[in-house]
Amino acid sequence: MFTGIVAATGKISHLQPMENGLRLTVEAPALDLSDVAIGDSIAHAGVCLTVIEKSSDRYKVDVSRETLRCTVGLDAPGEVNLEKAMRLSDFIGGHLVSGHVDGVGEVVKFDRIGESHELVIRAPAELAKYIARKGSVTVDGVSLTTNRVSGAEFSINLIPHTVERTTLKRCKPGARVNLEVDLIARYVERMLNPDAQA
Repeated sequence: MFTGIVAATGKISHLQPMENGLRLTVEAPALDLSDVAIGDSIAHAGVCLTVIEKSSDRYKVDVSRETLRCTVGLDAPGEVNLEKAMRLSDFIGGHLVSGHVDGVGEVVKFDRIGESHELVIRAPAELAKYIARKGSVTVDGVSLTTNRVSGAEFSINLIPHTVERTTLKRCKPGARVNLEVDLIARYVERMLNPDAQA
């Protein structure tokens, strides 16, 4: 489980093809790896992956073909948002995030407004019902609050700190981003519609 508060950005520096996916080498000098053990989880652009090997400032994770099919940003070298899994005693500064991406959205707009930026994203139609005004959503692993919702599109105000400390600074129209909707919204829907097909 995660909170959507990005601890650092890292860089996917090497991709090794495997029979059913990829093995990634992630360089993470800004992330404290001293308490990370083999088998621990780290979120990469919102995707929970298991550490299989590590040194002082880099580690390796495996990504299955299914995960690659359902997400973006893990199949090429580049910068990724990183967050270590939370412990039960940790402060939850964002919201409850599972690290299981629900779908891929498309950036519609990324405009500076004063010191901040407005980010507008179009979600897949099947996820739109889970996104509510002033609700929580995770974009590439970043816990964010929606300002407005119109159909499948929603807008977010990004403060300068978020833009500076995450990969969201690279957003531009047409870019694709990993989305995880609010966990509670999914459970509420299931309770209200117990016979619905998932």
